[in-house]
Amino acid sequence: MATMTAVQKKAESKAKYDAFLAVCPSQKLLDRISDKWVTLILTALGSGPDCVGEPGAMRYSELSRTLAGVSPKMLTQTLRSLERDGLLTRTAIPTVPVTVSYELTDLGLSLLQMIRGLKSWAETHMDDVFANRESHDSRVA
Repeated sequence: MATMTAVQKKAESKAKYDAFLAVCPSQKLLDRISDKWVTLILTALGSGPDCVGEPGAMRYSELSRTLAGVSPKMLTQTLRSLERDGLLTRTAIPTVPVTVSYELTDLGLSLLQMIRGLKSWAETHMDDVFANRESHDSRVA
């Protein structure tokens, strides 16, 4: 058996993943990153603490205030799953009480541009979607 280079191993591994196959693990990843809270958390972290600037660390309380409607349980679960996937890092600073902040990793930053585009598209086209829904519903009724 011939030895493979790192590039060859990566190419072989990439060929194994096909999201159209029911057994492909990339389907679960797509499911996770398409979640609304994941999208909003990544966008918030990608905008920094003031939500208008560059990516930066945010504390749990800042994220909670920024993400209107997220429950503490959902925020905690989503942050843990994103940390597990390597999309963000959690840093605990030993203060009283403990200060915890979250920041995007390089992997998270690589996903951020697409997520920003998706969020922007949704915000830009919401009126069109509402109009199409209304038109459809009036024809169907």
